[in-house]
Amino acid sequence: MKLSQIKTILETAEAVNFRLENGETVPEQFHVTEVGIITKDFIDCGGKVRHEKVANFQLWDADDYEHRLKAGKLLNIISLSEQILGMEDLEIEVEYQSATIGKYDLGFDGKNFVLIAKTTACLAMDKCRVPQEKQKVEMVNLANGSSCTPGGGCC
Repeated sequence: MKLSQIKTILETAEAVNFRLENGETVPEQFHVTEVGIITKDFIDCGGKVRHEKVANFQLWDADDYEHRLKAGKLLNIISLSEQILGMEDLEIEVEYQSATIGKYDLGFDGKNFVLIAKTTACLAMDKCRVPQEKQKVEMVNLANGSSCTPGGGCC
């Protein structure tokens, strides 16, 4: 989700709720402790130089039960970040603490913002020559086109 998309959703949102893909909810007393820009410059395993830039939101589960983040307040935080940091319309990455700090993509299910687990991948598959997963193929008796079954006489 891009910054422009969350702003559009927040303009009419009744509440700001986050949940993980597995259905677990982020406690409603969470705080957004950071909104910023993360820039990552790196070389992948194939030697290609890459640049990534994301808008970063950090959620923190606070034991502050007296305050609840409202949509307007989050819009104000985003607006301030755009003005002061010159934040562009970037993809949003969310940091949220569980056993360790997890990084998530952000989605929306019509009611809640959804923390979507990020995964790693080889960015240079053509250079690394990692074998692709083999497809399972049904064995067929080429003589008559029927499936090979135990006792069918095709093996």
